[in-house]
Amino acid sequence: MCGREGCGGVGVGVDTRTVSQTVLTDRTRGLAHTLACLYSQVIKQILKRSLNRLPVYPEAPMSLVPVGTYTIDPSHSEVSFTVRHAGIAKVRGVFTEFSGDVVVAEDLENSVAHAEIVASSVQTGDKNRDNHLRSGDFFNVETKPTWTFAGTGVKADGDDLVLVGDLTINGVTKPVELDLEYNGTAVDPFGNARVGFSAQTEVSRKEFGLTWNAALETGGVLVSDKAKINLEISAVKKA
Repeated sequence: MCGREGCGGVGVGVDTRTVSQTVLTDRTRGLAHTLACLYSQVIKQILKRSLNRLPVYPEAPMSLVPVGTYTIDPSHSEVSFTVRHAGIAKVRGVFTEFSGDVVVAEDLENSVAHAEIVASSVQTGDKNRDNHLRSGDFFNVETKPTWTFAGTGVKADGDDLVLVGDLTINGVTKPVELDLEYNGTAVDPFGNARVGFSAQTEVSRKEFGLTWNAALETGGVLVSDKAKINLEISAVKKA
């Protein structure tokens, strides 16, 4: 029977106030969900329009490199390498002492470069490993203190550019090709005209007589034969 006074019919005792509150809550949730969806769509449209308005900066074409002779600035440049260790990790190192010049010719293909690297300046973040690299097992810095690179020209490879030259490591000279990227020019606060380049290549240690290694119990060797060389160069134009 209906539990309310004056109710003459048969009922189940449902409180209409509870039903009303439930319906109102469901409607509120539905409205909140609808508003959230609308808000999300509006934000997406705003972001899409904003991104479409962002300026696009094309890569600096090599044809814009100002002709002249530039001296590499070691404090704003980096010479680094990467090798695999035990086949599962990468070890990176840098050389902290190096120098060189870049000569940009009117005919870009005739541009040349020269660099010298002090082998003993190698740093990998581990003193024992650095000393091992300086030893006769690797760089043999006491008898082969300097590495050199003599760039002999620049050639096109499709839309890419390649710096061609001779690399001397451990007294062994081999021809190499470096993928070259021109990063643009700038004038620093001191009035120096600067030019920036990035370059990378991969070489075989064995080809330069760097053959030391150790076998792993699981197969393979401790140090990979392939070594990646990366250059980040900022050079100052000579007066």
